[in-house]
Amino acid sequence: MLKRIMILFSITVAIFLVLITASYIIHQIKLSKEDKLFTPTGKMVEVNGHQMHVYVEGNGEETLVFMSGGGTSSPVLDFKSLYSLLSDKYKIAVVEKAGYGFSDITDSGPNIDTILQETREALLKSGVEGPYILAPHSMSGIEALYWAQVYPNEVKAIIGLDMAVPAAYKDYDINMPLVHLSAFAANIGFTRWIPCLSESDAIKYGTLTDEEKELYKVIFYRRTATKNMVNEVKYITANAEKVGAAGISNVPMLLFSSNGQGTGWNEDEWNEIQKEFIGKHKDGTLMKLDCSHYIHDIEFKRIADESEKYIEGLNR
Repeated sequence: MLKRIMILFSITVAIFLVLITASYIIHQIKLSKEDKLFTPTGKMVEVNGHQMHVYVEGNGEETLVFMSGGGTSSPVLDFKSLYSLLSDKYKIAVVEKAGYGFSDITDSGPNIDTILQETREALLKSGVEGPYILAPHSMSGIEALYWAQVYPNEVKAIIGLDMAVPAAYKDYDINMPLVHLSAFAANIGFTRWIPCLSESDAIKYGTLTDEEKELYKVIFYRRTATKNMVNEVKYITANAEKVGAAGISNVPMLLFSSNGQGTGWNEDEWNEIQKEFIGKHKDGTLMKLDCSHYIHDIEFKRIADESEKYIEGLNR
């Protein structure tokens, strides 16, 4: 009986290894065929010895900088439905951090100082100067708050797109083994066998063209659970603690908040975290939206309208 079990186990392992190898080979072949589509839509600049992608559109006096949430494969396409409604009045810029979009996957440190330094340098090398109105989504809310703390003269306001605040990570249990498993699955091309994984909210609800949807999927298969993304998740609690300890900046804020779906918290918990944070701010407004976490892909028209009103109010 033991011998049969060992044989069965050996066969199972062998089949598993063959499937992994086949998936990896197929993945590499497809990546090679997709190379011609993986072409930056913005400007590539060198930062800390690697290439970062910055997309700029519009020529308005105010500059909006869109900052993606953790693990968003293609920030440029993810935000497009929203910024395309704003670029006729404002200059918009999307910085794709290391490991995101068209930017290189690197060994850059995941600490918040390195992330902020690279973002600022990428903007300046792209000819985009402050002061900025930051528009962070999810995890990058921590980066935006830190930016306002360290360089207050560079941040005119923050328009949060269901952005995270330090308290959100205080007792947040991050399943790192699952995160690493996701990275392994992406590296061997397993994500290609589950088509729904590449159907982002930008594709399902946004205004992307068919060509842009195809490009998003091409990027997804290259920029899912990258080394940089995994390290950001690993260090987000420490980064959030650092930002939280420094207190709340006086920069004006307009926070759009979701119904909590897709955040990892239930609706009541997520809304309470947002409400408590903005309640301590001297110049902050919270606007609740009844949609899931990627609010800018779903309620882009309303967010654009309310953002315009808010920006006009800042200049009065």
